[in-house]
Amino acid sequence: MILTYAIGDIHGCMVKLEELIRRCDNDAAGRPMRYVFLGDYVDRGPDSRSVVPFLMELQRAHTGRDIFLKGNHEDLLVAAADSDFFEDRWLDNGGVETLESYGVTSAAELPEDHVHWLRKLPLFFDDSRRFFVHAGVHPDRPLDRQDEDDLLWIRKRFLLSEREYGRLIVHGHTPLASWRPDLRANRLNLDTGAVFGGPLTAAVFEADETGPKGFIAAD
Repeated sequence: MILTYAIGDIHGCMVKLEELIRRCDNDAAGRPMRYVFLGDYVDRGPDSRSVVPFLMELQRAHTGRDIFLKGNHEDLLVAAADSDFFEDRWLDNGGVETLESYGVTSAAELPEDHVHWLRKLPLFFDDSRRFFVHAGVHPDRPLDRQDEDDLLWIRKRFLLSEREYGRLIVHGHTPLASWRPDLRANRLNLDTGAVFGGPLTAAVFEADETGPKGFIAAD
């Protein structure tokens, strides 16, 4: 049975990412496994320039195995790369640190292959027990009729809802002040604030159990 390691918001924290991957690989100990990354790979943190190609290479090395979802920060970056009209919004949301990491002065100067990769990322992954997504889902809509904006940006309406979705919603996007995963009956938040000093966290799932069997963190 395959193990799934779902990883929360990275935000340019390359050192924590490398350590977490090492710990997850050790935990799997050669058993079939996959990663599901929940988005927000760039911005705010110090090393987006290393995180993006690291994930791209992971995808190449494990073709068809791992899942890389889009977060709102990837969406902001792509919009800024497409049009300078959106650049100020991106810069106000952590894009400055990404430009510094890449050693460029505008989103238009970012490597085309990196922007293309970020542009093509999917918005969700459904494994029939869990629905993996960056921000969450709109509680008034079925999972197959969700809006892109909600999948990338929703917070309060989703976080306050106790609705059952027929899946455990596994998400990030909203940093947890406790720096610990927040597991509820209907959802699991894995944004443990890596870029703000907290750990980068992975939830470990087995194929025949909906909830996580445990967590792995890298400080």
